[in-house]
Amino acid sequence: MAQNHIQSGKILQYTNSTESTITSGTPVVVGTWVGVALGDIADGATGSVAIEEVWDLPKEAEALTQGAKVYLTSTGKITATSTDNTYAGKAFETVTSGEATVPVKINA
Repeated sequence: MAQNHIQSGKILQYTNSTESTITSGTPVVVGTWVGVALGDIADGATGSVAIEEVWDLPKEAEALTQGAKVYLTSTGKITATSTDNTYAGKAFETVTSGEATVPVKINA
């Protein structure tokens, strides 16, 4: 392997400055990326955040179609609305408005 390889790039270390604990499985905005906390991250602590793959994330009460661009709201829910939200990736499956979560291929 090349001498300058660092890592696969699927997980990064994130320092929590939110003034509260980020719980495992919670979506996290890191710059322009959306990641998922792989464990609890206390305020001021550093923890692992996944920035690839498919994750089941909480969503707003709306239907989403497979392959649609989705965004993370400031309340931590997935929506199809881009205005004032952070691009999260694409809906991995079609879901109805009554479903609480949606599988998202993050940063896709």
